Amino acid sequence: MNRRPVWIQNIGELATLKASQPGPKKGAEMSNLGLIENGSLWIEKGRIEAVGTTVQLKQAYAARIEEADVIDAGGGLVTPGLVDPHTHFVYGGSREEEFEKRLQGFTYMEIMNAGGGIHSTAEKTAAASFNGLYNEARVRLDLFLRHGVTTIEGKSGYGPNLETELKQLRVMQALNEKHPIDIISTFMGAHAVPKSYAGQEERYVETVINEMIPAVMEEGLAEFIDVFCEKDVFSIEQSRRILMAGKAAGLLPKIHADEIVATGGAELAAEIGAVSAEHLLKTGPAGIKAMAEAGVIACLLPATALFLGEEPADARRMIDLGVAVAISTDCNPGSSPTVSMPLVMNLACLMMKMTPAETLTAATYNAACAISREDSIGSLEEGKQADFVLWNVRSYRELQYRFGVNHVHSVWKRGELLVNGFNQ
Repeated sequence: MNRRPVWIQNIGELATLKASQPGPKKGAEMSNLGLIENGSLWIEKGRIEAVGTTVQLKQAYAARIEEADVIDAGGGLVTPGLVDPHTHFVYGGSREEEFEKRLQGFTYMEIMNAGGGIHSTAEKTAAASFNGLYNEARVRLDLFLRHGVTTIEGKSGYGPNLETELKQLRVMQALNEKHPIDIISTFMGAHAVPKSYAGQEERYVETVINEMIPAVMEEGLAEFIDVFCEKDVFSIEQSRRILMAGKAAGLLPKIHADEIVATGGAELAAEIGAVSAEHLLKTGPAGIKAMAEAGVIACLLPATALFLGEEPADARRMIDLGVAVAISTDCNPGSSPTVSMPLVMNLACLMMKMTPAETLTAATYNAACAISREDSIGSLEEGKQADFVLWNVRSYRELQYRFGVNHVHSVWKRGELLVNGFNQ
């Protein structure tokens, strides 16, 4: 860690994302970016010590500027580091042949029910070695970092058995210790019923509850639990049992809800007090209302909708009705093989009619809330980790206007310069 102070000056537009009250931003507050023109940051030992204008900080730290590494942002945009709150980035193999099948008219569930989809990745992940999975996932994390992501959530769920589920989570744990990106782990043994349990779905639910959850907790491998609550996968009743068992064991609940069919997953998320509900492509007014009342964060995945040829989630209605919205890549080999949060932000505007300001909030502060990290990341405030991105644009509006381009110039994690655009 760099022990010299770091002074970032001449930031054309500094988006602090500072919240006016605790908890995720909702409604009109999602458009409040806490902008500072000609902004500046003073960083000590990996944390933000002061935020203000360049003039203010120059005056406040006049006696110490010679001690600091001085960085001129050149009038560029600075935002908090991007937070990706929903990924499946540890997996084996690839599924490009399924992409071609979908273009020929096969649906996601048809492919999965024929033995492809999640089952295909589960077999390849089970066959992969720990080192093989580690090295593949490390390369993906490097790409995430180059696209401005400084914190990421990762799910298991590609294990046809307990051994593979634990292997995925152990890979995430090892990467969290070695890679600069912070990794938040989620146990998702209930991603699909393995082929070996065909026709014995209830027995698998009991295996998840009675064997997998205790094993995960014994090693301290996860913080959250997730379930793919969907027709022909896990029912509302099965999902409730699994999530409540995880919650009783100390895991915070999340839920894949209403992605392909409106099953009532959003309402279940509200009922059990889930931190977030994910996907929500088919969620109707009742589910949106329930989430708003219960304070469930909607984690929306527009790249997945695009890749599957589906209508995106109704982000506009969710925001207008008081649901806090976060966005994510959903990085996975089957339905969203991307590591680009900048692209996801573009798609949030173009597909879901979110404004550029709402989109930036959804990719930073609200995304941090979706993984219970808003006290340390997601905004640029005194005392928080110095995780931030300098972009090759002048304003947050330009960031979304010039779509399909990675505008990252430089990335800092805990005050350390990790992606160095100054040497390009």
